[in-house]
Amino acid sequence: MVFLSRLVPALLAALTLACSPKTIAQRPSARLRLGIERTETYLPLLAGKRVGLVVNHTSVFPNGRHLADSLLACGIKISTIFAPEHGFRGEASAGEHISNGKDLKTGLPIVSLYGANRKPTSGQLQDIDVVVFDIQDVGARFYTYTSTLHYVLEACGEQQKTCLVLDRPNPNGHYTDGPVLEPKFASFVGLNPVPIVHGCTVAELARMIIGEGWVSTKPDLRPIACENYTHATRYELPVAPSPNLPNAQSIRLYPSICLFEPTVVSVGRGTDMQFQVIGGPDKALGRFQFTPADKPGAMNPVNEGKTCYGLDLRKAKVADNQLNMSYLIDFYRKYADKKKFFMSASFFDKLAGTDQLRQQLESGATEAAIRKSWQPGLEAYRAIRKKYLLYSE
Repeated sequence: MVFLSRLVPALLAALTLACSPKTIAQRPSARLRLGIERTETYLPLLAGKRVGLVVNHTSVFPNGRHLADSLLACGIKISTIFAPEHGFRGEASAGEHISNGKDLKTGLPIVSLYGANRKPTSGQLQDIDVVVFDIQDVGARFYTYTSTLHYVLEACGEQQKTCLVLDRPNPNGHYTDGPVLEPKFASFVGLNPVPIVHGCTVAELARMIIGEGWVSTKPDLRPIACENYTHATRYELPVAPSPNLPNAQSIRLYPSICLFEPTVVSVGRGTDMQFQVIGGPDKALGRFQFTPADKPGAMNPVNEGKTCYGLDLRKAKVADNQLNMSYLIDFYRKYADKKKFFMSASFFDKLAGTDQLRQQLESGATEAAIRKSWQPGLEAYRAIRKKYLLYSE
């Protein structure tokens, strides 16, 4: 028994070294190190276990190798890949139904969490001991990867499974802003009572979801934190997180202009300027022109085939610590037929997390008045957030 107790740690250490990318062994001591890179921490937790992966195309090491390929090379048994919105390869349009299938490269079964069910079922978790979540988020409440996280945590709690969250930086993690979601407006584009910009990494948000009792049964959560990261660290994503967030500018603008999605204003879907332009079929909105077209990753975009008038934000300065509400206020004020501005008032309310914002726009409220109405909720949320931070501000 003494011999085995000494041998097992040595074997795990050798396995970790063999499975780690060469770049890890050569890393400078102060380099940002992602959760996925900390193989010495999480491989021992996976050895001999049946593993389910909640991953997509962003689940890669800095050298581009996918987590699934790395784990298989280490001899880890992967039972199932669970895919979020946009699919395992990240190519599907927003809201597009994703079907179950099989990964052609590895032969592993793929279960969609954006198809028949958005929460893993007991049957889908039956042959799994540990679920590993590794998906790059962008820090906005309505970006649905964190809703998938919520349901995965809930399912793991109900089925008594361990959940490892391999953490990644939040490119909008240096501030919190916006209205806090009211429970009656909860949906897949916002499940938890957090502001539009929540200021958490995925692992911190997982700790909050569990700690605040937002899931009925607490799972065994094992967060694998980043190293040499703070919320002040600026991080540009090496991989586009979804088809319509192609670069750092689109990711910075996304929390501010995604609220246009249920309106007559296009955010550039169906162009090569996604979430970097805004415009609609009213010349009063601006001089810049673009025409959305049906294309992969943006099927049937708003204002398809119509000339849109508005603003080019590709080189616009983005505020460091708050949402820019001036775009929404200004476009609503200028749009002639205000009864047609909101194509879906109910969906707008779900994105905002409240119906108050829409009512404020309709009544002509100023940006200062709108921001003032957010403050009590934001102050309460910030106090909660502090309890779950893994990194300094």
